[in-house]
Amino acid sequence: MRLTALLLSAVCVVSVAAKPSWLPSQITINEEYKVPGDNPLYFCQDPADDILKIEKVDLDPNPPEAGKTLTIKASGDFKEAVEQGAKVHLQVKYGLITLINQESDLCDVIDNVDLACPLDKGEMTLTKDVSLPKEIPPGKYTVLADVYTKDEDKITCLTASIAFHR
Repeated sequence: MRLTALLLSAVCVVSVAAKPSWLPSQITINEEYKVPGDNPLYFCQDPADDILKIEKVDLDPNPPEAGKTLTIKASGDFKEAVEQGAKVHLQVKYGLITLINQESDLCDVIDNVDLACPLDKGEMTLTKDVSLPKEIPPGKYTVLADVYTKDEDKITCLTASIAFHR
């Protein structure tokens, strides 16, 4: 499903751009908002009003490992169609250091997982394999992926903490 574009973005390293002023600078994980499935993902806040209802996300291996292929299986339900102009804000921190703080057009990002806008209303599933480079430096990475429509309605917001080891 199109959610995988967000997950791939969260795991892969991309370029840096400006951060919207309304986003929090601190990434927090609330155990109450765990994303269903075998994954390190959490909703940023109560997902009840999100446009995307994520039903399950499974990562294999979980946690992801440098130098291995990561298989992402995701399923969910869009309460409404997502049109051109939707945005994704991606923030990746390595410890306290911000590596990525980028806002991108969602329709451009989902191109990486062979999808295109508009994203139709209804149930979706997707399986995607991603080759993770073995050169990922060991350490703890914290990820935030906040997705919203052109009118700033929340599609979903996910966060995760992932540790890579040698």
